[in-house]
Amino acid sequence: MDAKLTLSFNQDVVNKAKKYAADHNISLSRLVEHLLTQVTAGNYKSLEDYPVSDWVSMVAEGEVEHKKTPKKTRKDSKNEFFSAKK
Repeated sequence: MDAKLTLSFNQDVVNKAKKYAADHNISLSRLVEHLLTQVTAGNYKSLEDYPVSDWVSMVAEGEVEHKKTPKKTRKDSKNEFFSAKK
């Protein structure tokens, strides 16, 4: 049974994904469904662990840049909280 889902994406990504889907005779919905199936079928701890497939590389533009924020310790969070109160 299919269910409707509302998602928001950058317009350029949507345009490229639609073109890719059309070029490969698949609907954009099925393309996204396939990606979500692949992501949820694996036992990945984070998206950084997920192997990016070729179509994602073709749809994406520019260099990929992963930004990770370091985890704060409880002490850092506590100090930040009390500093903000001053």
